Amino acid sequence: MGLWDVKRDDERDNWVLDALVTVGPLWFGMSLDEVIAALGSRPGASSSGTLGVGVLSYPHMTAYFRAAILYCVAIDALIGPQVTVDGVKLVGRVPSEVEHWALEYVERHDVELAYSPGADPHLVDLGLVVRAQRAGDVVLTRPLFLGERVDDVWHYVPIEEWHPYG
Repeated sequence: MGLWDVKRDDERDNWVLDALVTVGPLWFGMSLDEVIAALGSRPGASSSGTLGVGVLSYPHMTAYFRAAILYCVAIDALIGPQVTVDGVKLVGRVPSEVEHWALEYVERHDVELAYSPGADPHLVDLGLVVRAQRAGDVVLTRPLFLGERVDDVWHYVPIEEWHPYG
């Protein structure tokens, strides 16, 4: 695959979000070793992020740890697994389409929708922040999944995720 090539949905693994509990094979609260075992491979890189956050970087996703437990997962827009909520695809989509879905979801389920300081939709009750990632001349959704309901997403999400991609 080239630098900006985007996997088709039929080429991606399929993961399901169980809000605030699991995303695909990962459950919030796992240890670093449990995440590696669940994914079946060693990460491309691991590091200590800012403010004591541990980071496991895979090409298709990034796992973040605080106090040695998984608390945030970011899915790569270009090659990451397709994550669904109620059958709706969240990864590698046009951001406005996912935001439109979020607005409808909020209305149907009477849950809270907030926005980050960068104008990213945040479905508080799902632990979902819809970020964007560059894919050549366009941007596609790079969702972040959180292990708990958070009102102050700006300070909860690892600082590395607020930097632009590309």
